[in-house]
Amino acid sequence: MNIKMIVTDLDGTLLRTDKTISERTKATLSQCKESGVKMVYATARGGSAERILPAGIFDGKVIRGGAIAKIGDEIVYSRLIPHQIIRPILIVCDKRGLRITSETADIKYANYGDNISDFSQYDIDAEMVYFEGLTPDDEVFIKSQLPESLYFMAMSDTSIDANGGSFGMIIHKEATKTKAVSELARLWNITLSEIIAFGDDVNDTELLRNCGISVAVANAIDEVKAAADYIGDTNDNDGVAKWIEERILK
Repeated sequence: MNIKMIVTDLDGTLLRTDKTISERTKATLSQCKESGVKMVYATARGGSAERILPAGIFDGKVIRGGAIAKIGDEIVYSRLIPHQIIRPILIVCDKRGLRITSETADIKYANYGDNISDFSQYDIDAEMVYFEGLTPDDEVFIKSQLPESLYFMAMSDTSIDANGGSFGMIIHKEATKTKAVSELARLWNITLSEIIAFGDDVNDTELLRNCGISVAVANAIDEVKAAADYIGDTNDNDGVAKWIEERILK
């Protein structure tokens, strides 16, 4: 295998259910990095990813589902939602009573919790807008409000909140893991065929279909498994590390 980059999702894939990363996984990823393979994580998370991951392992990161890609602290790919476009959507969704959070640079603007935001005054371009406790009718309503430049995605296995509804997010149409990873690869003179991608949920599917080798963890949803070349062990059983050890490091 001519592998030059490994890209992994975090929640449900690299991270265990308790949001920790095992010592075995840390050691395996470090060994890959030391061998010259570029290490990248691609997640819907923002800055919280850095607070739970070990320092020094990852060369690049894709956050907010593909809205931002960074090498170190330098932003090399950015697809934000203009505030002029998202503001009226926030207002109508707020009137419907949906639980909404808009995030940019880990600053949250929400209509619930301790610091309530007035969406009529919203004036910051958004990396991602997400919703909690959605019903199927809510999802249809949100989609009906979106212009061609935005898309809505409902998440699955890790996305049921305490209210019993689903978790969904609005992102710029070009804010995808595939596009952000492709830009990192271009800057490192790596082709998609030289990348291994690991994932478990809806927003990993396109990336897995486009990379040279794709691996779904055993706890992945069926759609992701169907898109993958291989099925590894579960996230709680070090599925990413085991697959790398058995297929790459050996």
